[in-house]
Amino acid sequence: MIDVLLGLFVVLLAYFMGAIPTGLIVARLRGIDIQTAGSGNIGATNVLRSVGPWSALAVMLIDPLKGVAAVTVPTLLGLDPWWVVASAMAAVLGNGFNVFLRFRGGKGVATTLGVFAVIDPWITLTGVLIFVLALVFGRMVSLASLVAVCSAPVMLVVLGDASLSKTLLAFALALLSVWRHRDNLARLAAGTERRLGRTPPE
Repeated sequence: MIDVLLGLFVVLLAYFMGAIPTGLIVARLRGIDIQTAGSGNIGATNVLRSVGPWSALAVMLIDPLKGVAAVTVPTLLGLDPWWVVASAMAAVLGNGFNVFLRFRGGKGVATTLGVFAVIDPWITLTGVLIFVLALVFGRMVSLASLVAVCSAPVMLVVLGDASLSKTLLAFALALLSVWRHRDNLARLAAGTERRLGRTPPE
């Protein structure tokens, strides 16, 4: 019973870690309300376009750390791997469905990177390389993010040596990422998705 209560507390803590609105805080320090600028998203891409590269870099560094912290706590406490997975999912949900922002938030890609950096560093490193290659060739952050996140469950299945909890987490995070990028997918299909470094048409 104590382990269950501790697990529930850790999962709740992970959600609130993920819910720290990094992009909103960083943008406000520059005098900008990121929710009314650009796409209104609090993620690093909108911060880059609406605030600047240094602010976006801060978000890119801090958001993964939220995921790292969220899964490190249950890992250090020696909780069952399923509690680690639940904490990972809670952190990403906290980022995307933020209770402090009326359940709005970012796309959760950076936080996903953070949780998987602890759970499976090699898969994470491969995902980062895939992201960089997709970004270099396609110059679309949304497409590169989706390709990278969705590559994780595919790699785990192909390798065939991952635990069930880790594999299910990878599939769940990939599906969540696709859902959170549904507007981007619609623009990709219509050929109107913005490329990195290109200003929108007047």
